[in-house]
Amino acid sequence: MKSIQILILAILMVGCAPVKVNYDFDRATDFSKYKTYQYYGDMKTGLSELDTKRLLDAIDKKMTSLGFTVSETPDFLIDIRSAEFQGAPRQTVGVGLGGGGRNVGGGVSIGIPVGGSNITRQITIDFVDEKGKGLFWQAVSESNYRPNAIPGEREEKLKAIVEKVLEVYPPEK
Repeated sequence: MKSIQILILAILMVGCAPVKVNYDFDRATDFSKYKTYQYYGDMKTGLSELDTKRLLDAIDKKMTSLGFTVSETPDFLIDIRSAEFQGAPRQTVGVGLGGGGRNVGGGVSIGIPVGGSNITRQITIDFVDEKGKGLFWQAVSESNYRPNAIPGEREEKLKAIVEKVLEVYPPEK
């Protein structure tokens, strides 16, 4: 029972972690003409095979809820890329020494990092119309990433990213 409570708490914590998303799109695009999609066949997501499957499942579920269907002759293709980068530790403890007297002063200070550094995962999702317009919509998400997260946490985090990314698709002009 205790392990279930810990799992639920962990999932809630992962779901509450901020996901930042930047969007861009071609303002001349008629988004109403797009009803079917497919993924690029040679897509290199930069994710593990299992995380790629989790991400594609989350996208399929969200796209279905938006009224889109997967097709062998799609109106547009989806390309996904990701990268991980490590940020500097956010918290430090300062230790300083100083002295002075007779109008002379000096000091030494160093910052000691507390805790681990932050790993951020950036996922870029492109919607591409190969029949004419090329790239017509793009979302770039950034969120904290824990490489040692359990599968349930990974799945919930990827679902949260997809929800945030597609919450404004199709965009209002």
